[in-house]
Amino acid sequence: MLAQPHRSSFSRRGFLVASAAAGTGLGLASGPARAATRPRPFGRFGSPAARPTPGTLYVHPGGAGDFTTVRDAVAAASGSGHTLVIAPGVYRQTVAVDPSRTEMTWIGASEDPRDVVIVYDNAAGTPKPGGGTYGTTGSATTTVQADGFTARWITFANDSLRADHPGITGTQAVALKVQGDRSAFHHCRFLGHQDTLYADSMALGTFARQYFAHCYAEGDVDFVFGRATAVFEHCRFRTLNRTDLSAAPYGFVFAPSTAGANPLGYLVTGGRVSSEAPDGAYKLARPWVPSSDTTARPMLTVRDTWLGPGIDAVAPYTDMSDAYPWQSMRFAEYRNTGPGALVSVPENRPRLDASRAASHTRDTYLGDWRPCA
Repeated sequence: MLAQPHRSSFSRRGFLVASAAAGTGLGLASGPARAATRPRPFGRFGSPAARPTPGTLYVHPGGAGDFTTVRDAVAAASGSGHTLVIAPGVYRQTVAVDPSRTEMTWIGASEDPRDVVIVYDNAAGTPKPGGGTYGTTGSATTTVQADGFTARWITFANDSLRADHPGITGTQAVALKVQGDRSAFHHCRFLGHQDTLYADSMALGTFARQYFAHCYAEGDVDFVFGRATAVFEHCRFRTLNRTDLSAAPYGFVFAPSTAGANPLGYLVTGGRVSSEAPDGAYKLARPWVPSSDTTARPMLTVRDTWLGPGIDAVAPYTDMSDAYPWQSMRFAEYRNTGPGALVSVPENRPRLDASRAASHTRDTYLGDWRPCA
């Protein structure tokens, strides 16, 4: 995403392992999280001694599994159809699932996403050991390029903070970049600040379908963005406070970059958008038309969703570039509620009628793919 100049912000990092409601700082020390001392670190998902399938691999930071890191487990899981059962712990590492490792599943063994945290702190402007910087894509803590990927009860995080690196202007810091088709995330968390969740595809002409159910994402600038066809069902989004800024907007929840040839972009349904920032400090969305695809026509439909007071109800959309006004893009709403959904300036709130809304559903967006619950 495009960089914006910022003064230093945020001294806290504890939100990355605290529950969204806790609001207190917990450290990101490496090693087991609070549930690692349970007598059955892999819960109901077997163990190395009771492996349900040959393709099931176990990750435990203290050595009770097949591997102590997620990265090593992925490297060993060549081919298709592997399952990683991950014991509670904070795994400070970058992880990449390349296109050859298809149909892979990651399971947080405690069935609580707060217990399994995969986190690193690269930003776009972070210097690379061999020279240059990582860029937005390279900043990702976890990158998933393979088709058929599923994750359950995992936290994906990037804890790079602007205040820690005042000399870095490229503050985009991706927690998860997912590019594969048929990618599903259930009860997962995506934590960061700018560019937290990058829901994208492998190439401009590739339409990747992704499904996020009962998930939680938080951030500030464009923290859900990309060109995938992505459905966010019963998900929660939370905008963070910005002590480094003196005036709104503090940021933008969504920044889709849907290809012009793709009839379907982002769908948010049955969700909730809350904020710890002042009322009206955030825009709901702005369109991203990247320099690599100036024909993009970003698409976002938000329906049956509660929009809290943190969203600017008068003008919830804005431009990222004057050359590509949001009014020329594919933004729409339907039956939203809450103070951020109040319609006071109708021309600023593009809305669907019931007949058009009937085509903006999970099944329409995902086509012949039906991710399991």
